[in-house]
Amino acid sequence: MDFSGRFRRWRGSLREDPTLLVPLALTVIITVLAFATPSHLYFSRFLAVAPAFAASVLPVVRTVTIGVLAAAIYVVIALTIGQREPPQSHLFTLAMIAGVTAAAAYASHVRQQREQALADVRSVAETTQKVLLRPIPHRLGGLDIDALYLAAAAQARVGGDFYEALETAHGVRLIIGDVRGKGLPAVGTASAIVSCFREAAYDEPDLARLARRLDVSVSRYSTLVPGDQLECFATALLVEIPHDGSAVEIVNCGHPSPLLFRAGAVREVTPTAPSPPINMGALLGQDYHIDTVRFAAGDHLLLYTDGVTETRDHTGAFFPLVKHAGRWDADAPSRLLKQLHRDLVRYSRDRLDDDIAAIAVRAAATTTSAA
Repeated sequence: MDFSGRFRRWRGSLREDPTLLVPLALTVIITVLAFATPSHLYFSRFLAVAPAFAASVLPVVRTVTIGVLAAAIYVVIALTIGQREPPQSHLFTLAMIAGVTAAAAYASHVRQQREQALADVRSVAETTQKVLLRPIPHRLGGLDIDALYLAAAAQARVGGDFYEALETAHGVRLIIGDVRGKGLPAVGTASAIVSCFREAAYDEPDLARLARRLDVSVSRYSTLVPGDQLECFATALLVEIPHDGSAVEIVNCGHPSPLLFRAGAVREVTPTAPSPPINMGALLGQDYHIDTVRFAAGDHLLLYTDGVTETRDHTGAFFPLVKHAGRWDADAPSRLLKQLHRDLVRYSRDRLDDDIAAIAVRAAATTTSAA
């Protein structure tokens, strides 16, 4: 048997989670107290606590080992300082330790099964995230780009927020959005939108037609899933930056307005005409409208989901994005997103209530500006 390998793995486990030593430490402390205090205080009976606690952190075999060790130590105590107690008392304590150990072993087995099931679910979620939110290249079509995704819960992996960036014959095209709702239905809708975007972004000649194609695709998808079709929609921003980089075209499908950073100033790029959310175009009878904004060399564009502006402080006030953005040093997309992340965490006291996605884009320094 490879005892040296097992020892190395056990030592590595202790470094990652020192609580694994707690059952053994409890056994040692109770043993010391049993020998250091008068025998009529019966500290030795607390040895049953060690296997009970072991069930919460150790596998079955190690839990049973702690129980056997506790029983052996009790026998030593009974033979040395517990001779005045009747034999029935010692047998009762040993039976109690054995019973607690058996129950702890079963509890440890159930816990390990649940942990394995949770690990399997997390593995699926992480795979889903890699497909839905795959890493964006930091350099795309002459643009500097970076992305940020923050889950509201520490154990969360995916949600209804989505984004993508592609270099096409029409220029760099980006999408960021937020599906209504939570859980697997939201993930499914987001996946349908991103999958359609990854195909249609290369084919459609302009963003309005691209938005209509996304609308049709999600409408078809909604007919295949149970529930109200009208509940299956998403707000989104579609952005196109041509290869010359002189301007940026935006279709705002009911989404929070992006921020434009230019020469130390920040402003919201609000749509001149409303465009419906994805899968609401036919219902509302509205078309998708393109806005064109100058994008000069060194300008930054920040796209984000509503989790940013709906972040609250301890009083319930919403995060004042434009106010905070005015104090940021927008010299690179990565730095811009780090400052956004920092301010959101501070403002919410590290209690984010919603998933957050953001993309920052900078026009290359060699870009020629256009009026």
